[in-house]
Amino acid sequence: MTDATLTTLDGGAATVGADQLDALRGQLRGTLCTPGDPGYDDARTIWNAMVDRLPGLIVRCAGAADVRAGIKLARETGALVAVHGGGHNIAGNAVCDGGLMIDLSPMKSVRVDPEHGTVRAEPGATLGDLDRETQAFGLAVPTGINSTTGIAGLTLGGGFGWITRKYGMSIDNLLSADVVTAEGELIRASEAHEPDLFWAVRGGGGNFGVVTSFEFQAHPVGPQVLSGLIVHPLEGADALLRAYREIVADAPDELTCWVVLRKAPPLPFIPEEWHGREVLIFALCHCGDMAAGERATAPLRALGTPIADVVSPHPFVGWQSAFDPLLEPGARNYWKSHDLTALSDGAIEAILGAIEHLPGPECEVFIAHVGGAMSRVAPEATAYPQRGSHFIMNVHTRWREPSDDGPCIAWARGLFEAATPFAAGTVYVNFMPEDDGGRVEQAYGPNYRRLASIKARYDPGNMFRMNQNIHPKT
Repeated sequence: MTDATLTTLDGGAATVGADQLDALRGQLRGTLCTPGDPGYDDARTIWNAMVDRLPGLIVRCAGAADVRAGIKLARETGALVAVHGGGHNIAGNAVCDGGLMIDLSPMKSVRVDPEHGTVRAEPGATLGDLDRETQAFGLAVPTGINSTTGIAGLTLGGGFGWITRKYGMSIDNLLSADVVTAEGELIRASEAHEPDLFWAVRGGGGNFGVVTSFEFQAHPVGPQVLSGLIVHPLEGADALLRAYREIVADAPDELTCWVVLRKAPPLPFIPEEWHGREVLIFALCHCGDMAAGERATAPLRALGTPIADVVSPHPFVGWQSAFDPLLEPGARNYWKSHDLTALSDGAIEAILGAIEHLPGPECEVFIAHVGGAMSRVAPEATAYPQRGSHFIMNVHTRWREPSDDGPCIAWARGLFEAATPFAAGTVYVNFMPEDDGGRVEQAYGPNYRRLASIKARYDPGNMFRMNQNIHPKT
């Protein structure tokens, strides 16, 4: 093996000698990849095809000891560090040019304790990995809505999905986390031990260390849930959205209904004449008793004259993966997002005005209905502060050709600006693209000062800066 060169935190370069690389390789249970090695391109290729970066070295970790070895090398060399979990990461911070990439994706273990209703997951696990293991025991952890999402990034940013209104966010169900710090120490953070660090990782992203294990409280769910899609023509969407906001305001915690606005994909239950035409879709899930679910969903199902209604009992694992085909890797993606305390007339007008000018067949806007148990947690209880939102809007542009970058990004930014007067002013960090870094303080609001202080304690040199970065400040 020849020497390697790493980009450093100050923008310089550090040489890692062949002997040092051989020694590191001998320490690892996983593998060490340099440019040109087998596995290097697979490891550096992430979900968002807009990101194409070339790390100087990649440590593909098999366990916490490998993570500690990677951090040790970073400390010795002053290398720029990126940490890759198991999922999407819209901003592309999971990979860096020239620096050291710590790849956690091989760490996929999920272990359920059915007696205590808890589950421990490694950071390379996806929601699909977690769901399959927990559902074997009739349990589930509140996570997101795509089985290909990584549990690590989702949880560190907050985590919300189909059962959040009933059981809270992912971070509200986190019992402990094993964290490798910038010093290379392995710490277990919980309410009883390192409580400041535990508070910070519940929404503060990857700013404070590398989490090598998450312990969650799980809840009885399924195995069948009442779920599915109701597809409407875009005509009449204004009236539908006004009725929707009134219905969900009184919805039981077991019911979650999201809105998706896009061109109809060629799904078999949508009549062919509607394929490629603009539609409004209600996507709903009731995680309680089936008869109660039928009653709770009836007002939504009675709205308008739908093109299709495919709401019925489905396995929870299947519903969690229903949207996976719309988020396969290989496409170019750009997002813009707002928290909304209410779905106001102005917000509806801004959204519907943009949907009439969608820049491509894979572009969409979704409106997530949250609240419920999530909103009954105090804003200062975790690093994630925005407990007062009842909706989260994400403008999701997705396309294939680099030549479409300009129009798609401009469309997303245009809708974002049009909706800004009707938004809460905060943002969910997991939905922030790379160029949204200036919104980090806005995202955390009054919690930012405490986060900056904890950052100064655990990562004073800002080793972990490839993220929605919180700058260390005492």
